[in-house]
Amino acid sequence: MIKKSIVVNGVTKTLFVDPELDLANALRGQLHLTGTKIGCGKAQCGACSVIMNGRVIRSCVTKMKRVPDNAEITTIEGVGSQNTLHPLQLAWMVHGAAQCGFCTPGFIVSAKALLDANVNVTREEVRDWFQKNRNVCRCTGYKPLVDAVMDAARLMRGEITKEDLWYKLPEDGQVFGTKYIRPSALAKVTGTWDFGADLGLSLPAETLHLKLVQAKVSHANILSIDTSEAEKMPGVYKVITYKDVKGKNAITGLITFPSNKGDGWDRPILNDKKVFQFGDAIAIVAADTPDHARDAAEKVKVELEVLPAYMSVPAAMADDAIEIHPGTPNVYFETKISKGEETQPIMEKADVVVQDDFYVGRQPHLPIEPDVGFAYFDEEGKLIIHSKSIGIHLHHAMIAPGIGVDPDQLVLVQNPTGGTFGYKFSPTIEALLGVAAVATGKPVYLEFNYYQQTTYTGKRSPFFMNVKFGATKEGKLLAMESDWSVDHGPYSEFGDLLTMRGSQFIGAGYYIPNIRGNGRTVCTNHAWGSAFRGYGSPQSEFASEVLMDELAEKLGIDPFDLRYKNIYRPGDTTPTGCQPDVYSLEAMMDKLRPHYLEAKKRVKELSTDEVKRGVGISIGVYGAGLDGADTSESAAELTADGVVTIYNSWEDHGQGADMGTLGTAHEALRPLGIKPENIKLVMNDTSITPNSGVAGGSRSQVMTGNSTRVACQMLVKAMEKADGTYRTYDEMVAEGLSLKYLGKWTAPASDCSVETGQGNPFSCYMYAIFMPEVEVDMKTGKAKVVKMTCVADPGCIVNRLVVDGQIYGGIAQGIGLALTEDFEDLNKHIDMYSCGIPYPKDIPDDFNILYVETPRPHGPFGASGSGELPLTSPHASIINAIYNACGARITKLPALPEKILAGLQNK
Repeated sequence: MIKKSIVVNGVTKTLFVDPELDLANALRGQLHLTGTKIGCGKAQCGACSVIMNGRVIRSCVTKMKRVPDNAEITTIEGVGSQNTLHPLQLAWMVHGAAQCGFCTPGFIVSAKALLDANVNVTREEVRDWFQKNRNVCRCTGYKPLVDAVMDAARLMRGEITKEDLWYKLPEDGQVFGTKYIRPSALAKVTGTWDFGADLGLSLPAETLHLKLVQAKVSHANILSIDTSEAEKMPGVYKVITYKDVKGKNAITGLITFPSNKGDGWDRPILNDKKVFQFGDAIAIVAADTPDHARDAAEKVKVELEVLPAYMSVPAAMADDAIEIHPGTPNVYFETKISKGEETQPIMEKADVVVQDDFYVGRQPHLPIEPDVGFAYFDEEGKLIIHSKSIGIHLHHAMIAPGIGVDPDQLVLVQNPTGGTFGYKFSPTIEALLGVAAVATGKPVYLEFNYYQQTTYTGKRSPFFMNVKFGATKEGKLLAMESDWSVDHGPYSEFGDLLTMRGSQFIGAGYYIPNIRGNGRTVCTNHAWGSAFRGYGSPQSEFASEVLMDELAEKLGIDPFDLRYKNIYRPGDTTPTGCQPDVYSLEAMMDKLRPHYLEAKKRVKELSTDEVKRGVGISIGVYGAGLDGADTSESAAELTADGVVTIYNSWEDHGQGADMGTLGTAHEALRPLGIKPENIKLVMNDTSITPNSGVAGGSRSQVMTGNSTRVACQMLVKAMEKADGTYRTYDEMVAEGLSLKYLGKWTAPASDCSVETGQGNPFSCYMYAIFMPEVEVDMKTGKAKVVKMTCVADPGCIVNRLVVDGQIYGGIAQGIGLALTEDFEDLNKHIDMYSCGIPYPKDIPDDFNILYVETPRPHGPFGASGSGELPLTSPHASIINAIYNACGARITKLPALPEKILAGLQNK
């Protein structure tokens, strides 16, 4: 223990600390300055950035013994408050630069140090600064952050005023379609938006801290679990194993299709008989401190019989492979697509045929906030679980039987969440928390470190694909054949639904009259497959979009022109045989064409022998919703003070659920003349908010937006008088009229057939065309995206800041998927950096987003979704640009420098 005096935000503080304690935990735990976040814990993400004696430092790796006496430290709380915003905080709000908001304090503190030293910065200096200080954002694509710093500098130089910069409502008061600032922005930029770990510091003293005993192999039989030594360790309250679980000790995957050969109960909460993947939870240690729990976890002895580990589809499908789940074949779901005529005779007669193999791998989600949550029993004896869940009602159904609690005694609440990008579509720690709370009867808290976040949570499911096109010599597509295998890891939840995406999106965007294909879901021992932005379309469309370029080359047709010839036009049908909601691709390509011609000319002029430049193109399509008659519920209530409260379970993982709800509700309530500040949002608590469905598949703006619209319109109709004016609250009460209305909306859609892949799965779609300019270093093989142009049609835009941010951030993840991101090697891919997360200089600052807003017949006020859209196929366009630049054709991602060099050698 050492005594340390420091000056924090101008106030002298005396701390008594372990010299090995890091500054971030001292600030958070002892001074309660929770604006400083801890993400990676390894100085790789910058979420913990503070200023110490004028320099930006990463406080998560700065030991207290290295902090000088009387060091002057500035945290986000010292930058500005909600009443006295720093120019950076103001600009961050105006530019929508705080999406999930977890990295926001670190970025603002880092930028403050930059502007304190130089208020006349250039954009490149800002990018260099964030790169040097390892500030990472997974949500925004960095451009809005640089925009914010530049405007903050203008404010500080006196070139503009705060009034000039601040958002102003249009004269008609409309919020829908504007750049209205999202409700959560103020708290996020001031560090007062409490995430799970921040709320954890407010739990009572008797809270037990949980640490997991996890498998260190990928496949094994469990012979014995000895907890005796661990139970004697200091501070240990209980060591929990499968024997302590009162329920079925399994998470149900809620099998989607009857032809699935599994039963959906293949994922244990605490493994009892087998280890199915690296990191499986075998036991939980509950102790008085995290350190005591961690030390005791290392004392639990697990005896294993190691089995062959099938770490890919080919291995798990081999003739000698054993069943990973005894009684269920490793290939447990199969589907087909059959559209039009038989394709083999057509292929034989086609003027041109192209065929290739493709692979899109196990992309890690890499949120900056590690998984975290807590659970407790309330005064009514109900079990309350707080987590990062983006499907609280769905997860309620998935975990209640496994924990062993009656559904009406279980409540799930979503905490403010630092990004998930889909991994929280599946339960991760929710059931573990529930089991521990039931077994101990005490409040419990579990926080992953980043190694656990990386190795335990689900990943994008790899697709192994073979696709074949047949076309006329003029370039008209005649037929497509496809075969795809989905590596879904050891747990089946949603694997069958994901596999159907191959039927729906291989070849999407083009009219292909004749299609035959086969897909299958395969159980392996690698990371379990969870939803990731795009959900099957990045895999599916990578294959068809790269193959389109191969076809264009074989035909001698420009890739743009080939696409233009084959895109959906009125009367054309999708691969599933239905007509799309709108036909906007022609208008989108017309908008892009002059930019494409300029880009072709520019890359040719800028190419040298040392660094080649190329331009690529791809079309991205995704459905806004879950398949078939997807449903959502929301409620609207008039209160005595004239406020309208909206209740929904539109979970927010950074995408802007608060703004989507507010913008849609305000539009529906406009007849009342209500101001946006008089709309209150109550969200994401199964005990008080209706079942709006999961925040996945870009369904929320369409589904929950529609149910919110319906609820608000029901309220408006009830308030309307015969003369066209509206009743007050008192008049509603006096007339005995209801003050609260439940809105429900169901998509007019149908499921796709497992046997044919035909159906009308989505009521709304979204469309994009990606056009990157890429440079390739011919000596090293390193590729870099230097400019990105995107034409997007997300329907009528609800909020421009939110949709811009989704496009920027999704494309940044697409760049990572194309060039760097991977989770394959369990010994190597263990943190943000090794998994290939893009840093600021890996993403271009030159972004050009062009919109075509085609009103959607079934979207709320014409809106469709946007979240999945930017990660449908930007990676394919980048791969196409690499080929255009240097002639190296990459068909298996990521396109690491060594792969590009090998491609150059093979050319």
